[in-house]
Amino acid sequence: MPDSVPQRFSDPAALRHCVAAWRAAGERIVLVPTMGALHRGHLALVAEAQRIGAHAVVSIFVNPTQFGPNEDFSRYPRDLDADLALLGEAGADAAWTPTVETMYPPGFATRIEVAGLSEGLCGPFRPGHFAGVATVVTKLLNQVRPDVALFGEKDFQQLRVIQQAVADLDLGVEIRGVPTLREPDGLALSSRNRYLSPEERAVAPKLHAVLAEIALASRNGTGVAGRIAAGRAALEAAGFRVQYLTVCDARTLVPVERVDGPARVLAAAFLGRTRLIDNLAV
Repeated sequence: MPDSVPQRFSDPAALRHCVAAWRAAGERIVLVPTMGALHRGHLALVAEAQRIGAHAVVSIFVNPTQFGPNEDFSRYPRDLDADLALLGEAGADAAWTPTVETMYPPGFATRIEVAGLSEGLCGPFRPGHFAGVATVVTKLLNQVRPDVALFGEKDFQQLRVIQQAVADLDLGVEIRGVPTLREPDGLALSSRNRYLSPEERAVAPKLHAVLAEIALASRNGTGVAGRIAAGRAALEAAGFRVQYLTVCDARTLVPVERVDGPARVLAAAFLGRTRLIDNLAV
């Protein structure tokens, strides 16, 4: 396994020169956008990028425009040296590590908003978040010009927003979701899991357990309202502060009363100060 760090680029012109050479050679480029604080879930995306392409490019950028004024931008975990070392071990070809000034130079005035898909679920609780996501991902795609970009399905609403933006803007990139990687007890891997106290970490898998119960019970076409109410009560009894727990159409993210096609059960809840999100296919 490789043990050297990948090529690191912080200058857009140098990045373009590198990927242009790969593209001219007809080699498939796969982008894995991240905010750093890398874990096994990110490395699974890198492995998938290597499987389907000739070159894996990983961006590391903590994007300020997707954080609200009372969110955790200032304390979001950052360890670039450790991230680069992990990417070297994983065999990534390049790391794109722009600064805030590179991504948002003085006078920057453009924002991309995706109506509909951005408005439910996390939307009301994180105003402006998905506009920040859609804008920064569009910039990353234009900077790297990959054939494919990979996103974890844990952030399923984000995945659908990005898919819609890319389709609407004719960006010509395949946006592919990769199944969520989990701990043995079911907790979805997340950079924010490190915020959990030992006591909270012991409780956190309850979120996945409740989603799994709802997903299994909803597959027979019966109504979901009662199951959601019971799931919310179970989470609150375990110490969660639930923002939402719902079953939605997997394409439109519109809540459904019964499942008669592809659907997802999705949740967001605080455990202490840490906000956890998760979802499962129904």
